[in-house]
Amino acid sequence: MMPQASLLSGDRLHLSHGPIDLIIGADGARNAAFRAAFARFETVLDELTAELPLLRQPVGNRPKGKIARRMYRAALPYADGVTTPMIAVAGAVAQEILAAMTKGTELTRAYVNNGGDIALHLMGAATFRVAIASPDNQNLGTVDLCSTDAIRGIATSGQRGRSLSLGIADAVTVLARSASMADAAATQLGNAVDLHGHPHITRAPANTVRDDTDLGTTPVITHVGNLSKSDIAQALWAGETAATALRQAHLVDGAALFLQGQNTIVGLPATLKLQQKEPQDA
Repeated sequence: MMPQASLLSGDRLHLSHGPIDLIIGADGARNAAFRAAFARFETVLDELTAELPLLRQPVGNRPKGKIARRMYRAALPYADGVTTPMIAVAGAVAQEILAAMTKGTELTRAYVNNGGDIALHLMGAATFRVAIASPDNQNLGTVDLCSTDAIRGIATSGQRGRSLSLGIADAVTVLARSASMADAAATQLGNAVDLHGHPHITRAPANTVRDDTDLGTTPVITHVGNLSKSDIAQALWAGETAATALRQAHLVDGAALFLQGQNTIVGLPATLKLQQKEPQDA
């Protein structure tokens, strides 16, 4: 299949090729930016495929491709003998397409959304509103970003998402300095929300759940039953502790972590008021 491009309502561009699906917006020299985005997009999948065996191995040898190197840099802080550069692939692709759009093009605002992992460009008075939503699509609040903010990447991960997870978070939304950094951190924080050995949580080797996984025999979550209020608090505390450490290391600017109707936030504005639902004791 060849790369496909189409215009959507609201002056947005839709690009798709194999597993990659992007929604792109731009204010300013939009047509030039969209042409640049498609030109770069045409080479992305082949570029990644050429180094896929290396990218699916635990972080170690440095890859050669531009996107692959971006993935490698984002994954490097989490190198543990299991984590691979693939934890940053969606964010790195979004970031690369955005870089192609902004190179030599006058844009005040632009974004590339790769399945919920967003790379962001803001100049002058431009702003971008990030909606923080729970996995059941409740709007829990917003964060308004402007050009003077350092945040340029947003990503969401968790065991209800597209990828396998080592942890039990329904979702974790991360704001960071780049999309690739946000993508890698969201995966790690989704893993950190956990209750090891809990009888209501089941796991299985990753390669028995999905044959194309890069996680090998690493146990991943297959089911999370109803948890008590204290269990949820304990799991979220583990995630909050990990998020605080990443913030202190300047790897994230903020995070919102969700589990069975409860949530916790780290580093996000106090104006963001996340709703709480009382879980039933299990």
